[in-house]
Amino acid sequence: MTPSRVVVVGASAAGLTAAETLRREGFSGQLTLVGEERHLPYDRPPLSKQVLKGEWEPERVALRPRQVLDALGAEWLLGRKAVGLDVAGRTVELAGGARVPFDGLVVATGVRPRRLPFGEGLGGVHVLRDLEDALALRDALRSAPSVVVVGAGFLGAEAAAAARQLGCHVILVDPLSLPMVRQLGTAVAERVARLHLAHGVELRCNTGVVGFAEEHGRVTGVRLADGSEIPARVVLVAIGSIPAVDWLRGSGLPLGDGLLCDTYCEAAPGIVGAGDVASWVHQRLGRMRIEHRMNAAEQGTAAARTLLGLRTPFAPVPYFWTDQFDVKVQAYGRPSGEAEFAVVAGDLGEDRFAGLYGQGGLTTGAVTWNMPREARTLRAEVEARAPWPVRTP
Repeated sequence: MTPSRVVVVGASAAGLTAAETLRREGFSGQLTLVGEERHLPYDRPPLSKQVLKGEWEPERVALRPRQVLDALGAEWLLGRKAVGLDVAGRTVELAGGARVPFDGLVVATGVRPRRLPFGEGLGGVHVLRDLEDALALRDALRSAPSVVVVGAGFLGAEAAAAARQLGCHVILVDPLSLPMVRQLGTAVAERVARLHLAHGVELRCNTGVVGFAEEHGRVTGVRLADGSEIPARVVLVAIGSIPAVDWLRGSGLPLGDGLLCDTYCEAAPGIVGAGDVASWVHQRLGRMRIEHRMNAAEQGTAAARTLLGLRTPFAPVPYFWTDQFDVKVQAYGRPSGEAEFAVVAGDLGEDRFAGLYGQGGLTTGAVTWNMPREARTLRAEVEARAPWPVRTP
């Protein structure tokens, strides 16, 4: 049955795309968007790059002009946190006790930063998830001679590059052997490491953080597992994210690594998930949850269509990108450290190259380094699950 009142919890890329899709597909009922942040929907990828470096001011990250949002004919409940869900009663509970009724629900609450088990509330220790986080860190970096970035995944590596471009001395710390090795495998991660070293970033890999030194409520140093201590007045903790599902506990919805959905992004009748918070069953790749911008938009569309009865399995070719210094890395499929890797264009040691990943006799992923045209070509190889090994140049 087509819903007449849809509530979208999460007013970022996935939630906004879901709302736009509902209207585009002819939904004319009551539409409410609930957002914990007070801002209208904005884009998050620029926070660790253009916003952090001061190249963009906050208004530039808006996803849509205000008049476009007004045309949705939606009720916006911004600065309102969802704290509970009554599935049987079809209501979302907000902080303060208000309840918002629905007969169709889109869960798009994203993720929250994973934090260290120490240092909470300590001055000078930052995370980077929302616009306020980015602006606070930007202000700190403007007067800081150095910064320690804890975590060398996507966010940590991007923020380290931005801080270095601002003139800070940057120390990038990670317990793994190389930056982004889990996401890209050893060969490409070594190239990422060389990129950062060439721009003056100090890498402290193969060691974790065990504590902070502090004075008068402010961080003064980062203590490492190898026994050393790095002096620091500014620290960014970028050690991953946790799906924002606490408000769903006790609701009866299936939870695990996020909201567990089926291949149509449905978690229960009339309830769908989209974006970083949603774990769904990909027809070819199995259960997965993706924290990347492109997936948020695509899944927002798919979830909204499911809610309207337009059920199509959500089975995209996963895609992500990262910009660091003068390099754009683009990847399709599931590149990983467990897969074999082969360069198919360019040279791994130079400024431009492209490669494919393979497992089990099939091509499973692709990556390009400053080769955007090649990225589109290799996407087809991944989508077709071409035979592996590939023929190298």
